[in-house]
Amino acid sequence: MLNLSKSKEALELSEKKAKELGIKVTTVVVDEHGTLVAMSRMDGAFYISPKFASMKAYTSALLGLPSGDIAPYTEEGKPYFGLNAAFSNELITLAGGLPIKDGDKVVGGVGVGGSLDVNDDVKCAEEALKAFGKTEVKSVA
Repeated sequence: MLNLSKSKEALELSEKKAKELGIKVTTVVVDEHGTLVAMSRMDGAFYISPKFASMKAYTSALLGLPSGDIAPYTEEGKPYFGLNAAFSNELITLAGGLPIKDGDKVVGGVGVGGSLDVNDDVKCAEEALKAFGKTEVKSVA
């Protein structure tokens, strides 16, 4: 279940993974509506990383998909072309955002930003999901 205690644990797990990877990140947890529950920016993380992390968490919570998985669908000629513009650039197609689910129901999203390789952001987000009892994320890509 999504609550502040579990969300803080998620931040800690993400940061622990970031330290193992030798990076500094911002981690954000939002509820199913995309509203902030918890955020943490590691000392030395890029100043823009909170924005990226927030957008990734928001995107995953609202769409119920990993943020990077929607990129192929937003290209010109694809069904969701212009999606970012339609939502006033609040959504993002960069990897690093993952939905938090309780069974099949989306209860929130976690987003990580700050690494130079978004695959490292994903690794930190996957680690954060463990706070909610999640160990696997199914990609649609």
